Amino acid sequence: MTIYFTADTHFFHEPIIRFCDRPFRDVQDMNEALVGNWNRRVGADDTVFHLGDFCFCEGKGAALLARLNGRKRLILGNHDRGPVVTADAWESVEHYRMIPRQAGVHPDLILFHYPIEEWDNVRHGAVHLHGHVHARLPSTRQRLDVGVDGWDFAPVSLDELLAVAAVLPEHTFVAGPV
Repeated sequence: MTIYFTADTHFFHEPIIRFCDRPFRDVQDMNEALVGNWNRRVGADDTVFHLGDFCFCEGKGAALLARLNGRKRLILGNHDRGPVVTADAWESVEHYRMIPRQAGVHPDLILFHYPIEEWDNVRHGAVHLHGHVHARLPSTRQRLDVGVDGWDFAPVSLDELLAVAAVLPEHTFVAGPV
């Protein structure tokens, strides 16, 4: 079982193609590419944390969600609302989640749709994963954007994220040591 992360798929959101200069002809082309990319990476027993802005799709989201492989968990973004949020295919729907450190596997993981500057255990190895910024804010060793715009329009595994984080610059802290 692999754990994956993604954000900002914006299924059914035609303007996002132009806003983010996505390489798709139209929204149907984008939706099908995102579904295909997801399903090529994610198996039935894998877990995907979607860190917000799943779709702009009042009535169509649940059917699309059912097409995606894996056990799906939603961290709410600013555009997540309506029936897709309550769809049975989500194993959980939360505003924020902290996944405690597993020695030798991963540090504390802080999941939130928005990038934040300070979080619990930030000075003790905790890593903050987020979306919202569509690859427009440089990631650091401790804060990584998992949105599809920065990851070839597909979910990214925890192992891949930690490998990339290891070579990124340190996070610049807002407050001094506390």
